[in-house]
Amino acid sequence: MAKNLRNFIIYRIADRELATRAKLYLRGKLIDIGCGTKPYQEMFEPYVDEHIGLDREQPFNSTARVDLIGTAYEIPAEDASFDSAVSTAALEHLAEPEMAIKECYRVLKPGGIAIYTVPLFWQVHSAPWDYYRFTKYGLKYIFEKTGFEIIEINALSGFWVTFGQMFVYYLYRFHRGPLRWTKVIPILGIIIQWLVYALDRLDKAEDWTWMYLIVVRKPEGIKLDADNLN
Repeated sequence: MAKNLRNFIIYRIADRELATRAKLYLRGKLIDIGCGTKPYQEMFEPYVDEHIGLDREQPFNSTARVDLIGTAYEIPAEDASFDSAVSTAALEHLAEPEMAIKECYRVLKPGGIAIYTVPLFWQVHSAPWDYYRFTKYGLKYIFEKTGFEIIEINALSGFWVTFGQMFVYYLYRFHRGPLRWTKVIPILGIIIQWLVYALDRLDKAEDWTWMYLIVVRKPEGIKLDADNLN
């Protein structure tokens, strides 16, 4: 859903956290997997040499800005083609997420960094292509299974922001008919979002996060162990 009054707080949080990681980790040639409208192009521009947006032939968004037609399962690029990768709120829409992560691993150069945002609590969206929600333990398992090294898994909110955002979305279900021509629900939504943002800063119960941000690295070399030496 586009950023607007009904969800500005979660975008404020996500943009801040993503901008911090972009500055730390993104370099060189970047692939944006499931790029849609490439909403973070300006954010990433100071850090990368090239920003390649990958999406399917018929993206969810009619105004998508796609540079490379393909899927997360089959990226039309050679092995080790990219220095960095990002995928924001897309993994839950893939029926085979492990296959997609393996493909990201394939196209990254050794030492390359990938940044994903992945939901834990969220309503059904982009139906019927909405398959999964992920805990931090599931994320750690699936990324390590495909060969990535975990740099960080960070919860973007606690209970209050998650609960508040879901409540605001619920209220907007009634923003129709006579109520649509009033400002009651939008104003109430703004008040709720600022309130839960303040509460979240006081008590960030991360087990209730709406979204995780995960940063992973493709190893630069094979780690030798006893089995390799025999």
